[in-house]
Amino acid sequence: MSDRRVVITGMGWVTPLGTDLDGVWKRLLAGDTAIGPIDRFDASTFSTSFASEVKGFDLRAHVGDLADAHAEAGISTKYALAAAMSAVRQAGFTGDKAPNPARCGVYLGAGEGTLDYDHFMATHVAGWDAESKSVDGAKWAARAHEGMNALLELEQEPHLTVSHLADAFGARGPAFNCMTACAASAQATGEGAEIIKRGDADVMLVGGAHTMIHPLGMSGFIRLTAMSTKRDDPTHASRPFDAKRDGFVMGEGAGILVIEELEHAKARGATILAEVAGYGSTADAYRITDIHPEGKGAAAAMRWALHEAGIDPHATDDTGRPLVHYVNAHGTGTQENDKIETAAVKAVFGGLAPKVPFSSVKSMLGHLIQAAGAVELITCVKAIETGWIPPTRNLEHPDPLCDLDHVPGEARDLNPVGGVEVCLSNSFGFGGQNDTVCVRRFRD
Repeated sequence: MSDRRVVITGMGWVTPLGTDLDGVWKRLLAGDTAIGPIDRFDASTFSTSFASEVKGFDLRAHVGDLADAHAEAGISTKYALAAAMSAVRQAGFTGDKAPNPARCGVYLGAGEGTLDYDHFMATHVAGWDAESKSVDGAKWAARAHEGMNALLELEQEPHLTVSHLADAFGARGPAFNCMTACAASAQATGEGAEIIKRGDADVMLVGGAHTMIHPLGMSGFIRLTAMSTKRDDPTHASRPFDAKRDGFVMGEGAGILVIEELEHAKARGATILAEVAGYGSTADAYRITDIHPEGKGAAAAMRWALHEAGIDPHATDDTGRPLVHYVNAHGTGTQENDKIETAAVKAVFGGLAPKVPFSSVKSMLGHLIQAAGAVELITCVKAIETGWIPPTRNLEHPDPLCDLDHVPGEARDLNPVGGVEVCLSNSFGFGGQNDTVCVRRFRD
């Protein structure tokens, strides 16, 4: 095992609750939500007509004149650029550029770009020959050429977000993007840390960005019956671990972290926010959309992250407190996910499981899909920094199958019992991808 330690020196996010690190954190602790009717398109006929949208976003306000060079980027890429700018500035990059471009890489879990839906559908309609019941290729191409923008179409490719970030911040080292659904940005963070540990880079920009708040994205999950249909009361629709939960709420945004090798961070005088202590990644090998009913893959990911961190999940400190002080749940609000994730936590921590606070910020942010893992990891770092842990909003009807400490309703101050030293952040994706990142307070 490598003796190269990986630390976090910068963080940034674009979320439905805002973009300022401390401002969003305060809103999370207050139990605020941004969930409401969709403004971006007319979703009035959809069974789920609400989401958690980023409102009033202006790339120039975050990156200045750099916005001109990335004007054609997709909306989720723009979220990533804004989040990355916040992260690199907090990390203290001179001139907002990587300190050694050849030793700085990018690893993202960025989702596909947003389809130019109106022109795309108009092209199909124009190309359809009703009499022959076939597509007239010439008419289709003529309409596409007339209405569609080649650069916007290119921006649908998920690797373009990596390209934009590498270009903007001068990162010429390893460059990757993974598409492992809801686990993607957690996986990107863990794999980015592994790149540093094995010596292939000193600094990595890691995280993810995504939006699926568009007609195809929303209708796809509606067809899967995965989203809440609580149209009459959207602010209470995201209800992880509640007995009356009926699905997740779509969100959007980006989370980017600067991670780097410890000695490299020290040498340039960086402020260290936390240490990436462990990472576990597994596959259920079960079904394309269902997680393993016993949570075996999820439990294995948590165990491996703890193993890498050198933490025994069954051990306690001198006061009898578990060594893990907070688990940020994947906690989507679907019936299956929440009860199985609860079972997996029980399998890992055994009799100590009820003593480990285990909450879901998706109850406030909605589900940011591929950006979720990175944004939720940032909440873990903020918990370590402040000693507070965020609540699970809307948890009003306890589910006997979700019977752990889900921090219902109100944030909790753990400073009187020693604060927060160690957190796990869980991210589980369709197809049975499970990723857990362990972060802890930095101790030299």
